[in-house]
Amino acid sequence: MTAPDPAAGASAGPETARGAGPARIAALRRRADFLKAAQARRQVTPGFLLQARRRDGAEAGTGADEVRVGFTCSRKLGNAVARNRARRRLRAVARAVLPGAARPGWDYVLVGRPGATAEREFRALVADLGAALARIHGGGG
Repeated sequence: MTAPDPAAGASAGPETARGAGPARIAALRRRADFLKAAQARRQVTPGFLLQARRRDGAEAGTGADEVRVGFTCSRKLGNAVARNRARRRLRAVARAVLPGAARPGWDYVLVGRPGATAEREFRALVADLGAALARIHGGGG
């Protein structure tokens, strides 16, 4: 089966804002970036909380075409084993969804929810992230 022609109109899957294909994903590492994301848009899902913000021009610099993602799992989720399991699941969900659905120049933080992130079915988490991204970017983001 061949890939659909993007010039033909309808797309077979989600694209980035530029329509150039999957976005490059980088890790969000600095505390200041996590704090800025916490002040921006957020979308609650049954499995996690998604925080998202568009980086301004000065911040984007050379990474203007990349998507940055971070993960937070507090001690409310349980001991270290439970937190690491939740974080691994969030990373897997992000790897599955963000390359095709995220927008370049944006930062995303996935925050684990107690009693939900580790137990929720993986397919449901993937659907949650897709729906949350659609709601975040649906407002003209």
